[in-house]
Amino acid sequence: MALQSRGHRGVRDNQRMNQRADGDTFSDLGLAWNHGFAALGPDFFTELRPTPLPAPHWVGMSSAVAQLIGLEPSLLRTDEALQAFTGNTLLPGSQPLATVYSGHQFGVWAGQLGDGRAILLGETTHGWEVQLKGAGRTPYSRMGDGRAVLRSSIREFLSSEAMHGLGIPTSRALCITGSPAPVQRETVETASVVTRVARSFVRFGHFEHFAARDLVPQLQTLADYVIDRYYPECRASADFGGNAYAALLQAVSERTARLMAQWQAVGFCHGVMNTDNMSILGLTIDYGPFQFLDAFVPGHVCNHSDTQGRYAYNRQPNVAYWNLFCLAQALLPLIKDPELAKQALESYKSVFPEAFMDRMRAKLGLTGTRDNDAELIDGILLLLAQNGVDYPIFWRRLSYAVARQDFEPVRDLFADRAAFDNWLLSYSELLALDIHAPAADLMLKTNPKFVLRNHLGEQAIRAAKLGDFSEVQTLQRLLEHPFDEHPGHDAYAAFPPDWASSIEISCSS
Repeated sequence: MALQSRGHRGVRDNQRMNQRADGDTFSDLGLAWNHGFAALGPDFFTELRPTPLPAPHWVGMSSAVAQLIGLEPSLLRTDEALQAFTGNTLLPGSQPLATVYSGHQFGVWAGQLGDGRAILLGETTHGWEVQLKGAGRTPYSRMGDGRAVLRSSIREFLSSEAMHGLGIPTSRALCITGSPAPVQRETVETASVVTRVARSFVRFGHFEHFAARDLVPQLQTLADYVIDRYYPECRASADFGGNAYAALLQAVSERTARLMAQWQAVGFCHGVMNTDNMSILGLTIDYGPFQFLDAFVPGHVCNHSDTQGRYAYNRQPNVAYWNLFCLAQALLPLIKDPELAKQALESYKSVFPEAFMDRMRAKLGLTGTRDNDAELIDGILLLLAQNGVDYPIFWRRLSYAVARQDFEPVRDLFADRAAFDNWLLSYSELLALDIHAPAADLMLKTNPKFVLRNHLGEQAIRAAKLGDFSEVQTLQRLLEHPFDEHPGHDAYAAFPPDWASSIEISCSS
């Protein structure tokens, strides 16, 4: 049975009255709100308040994201903001709620899930939904405590802003607050709340939830909301005989394909690509056991909980297609024709490889297309894998090498230098023939110097646990502009230390 928010309403109203009677205060940070998702009705969510935390303190914040949502950055630094974004006070006009969804986890139908530790405050008039992650138990927490720990909150805050700096569609992170309140994970850790924002947090799993329960009116309400709000072109499309729901499926498939191409090109591993972690807008969301590759190992599994390797780096594009197939099944009551649904999925198979090839050509500084592009790209990826070459360092050194016409620092990365020299000969010939090839400085704007490696995040986390948040701030500054040189910070772009390989990240990360 689905949890029905109507059943919680009387209890919630009493709780609100009691809390207000106890002298509750309301912060005014000048934010104005809309509530598009809340207007869908109580079948889609449960209204509830965040659970307060004692003695909150700032860990990190983003002035850029504050401006994005319509918040004056100077107000973000106030105690009023600290209390509000910890969940201790309400922002006027906000309407806190937790949404219900279902999904497939590690390829298995998991049934009803939902926002187990995330509470949506609402949508600002600038068009951004604001969500507190770690703000306490909800009706969808199952056996969880609804909390996030400092470790995972720092990782999500930094990774969100790092992905944005790389130009990859993602949720954003406004701030992190911490508290001495204990939280039990593998060990006892301290609580934290990360405020994240996105145009929408609607997931594939929201559609699966209503389809699995044969709640077609609610399914259509959700689909119409997403189309009218985020994909209005689907209404006017003549494709699929004017079937807007098939057009929606195709649009989501193509956005997801382009996102996968960006992940693969930059060496990003999500780690837990369940259908409830897939954004209907093609965003990267729900940063848990993610990792940027160090050595190029195509079969790398970054999630210690993924014992079967389902979400290995090289399997991500196929998993995304599998997840889209689940979305197609969920939308089938609206599309009505299985053949139309299959046709809507078909473009993924062409959009992903084309987008990936475009990304890789840009990394190589090549423009246009040639018959042997795929051979050249496959060749270097095979050499990187065979030699265990550090992925970010290789691409950055190659960019410098093209600029300086000195490839020795790149050759030094390969144990099999003869094989690299053979590849380099083919690559150099293409560079010479490509009269439209961009200058090397454009390669430097494609291949980042800084990525959020696991050991960098771990160092920031260790310092933060001791009350030192300067590493969080330094990493945030570097990752916001990952293509810049940032003199004096070369250590953050160096090879990982030996101990980095022993870091384990799991679904609790």
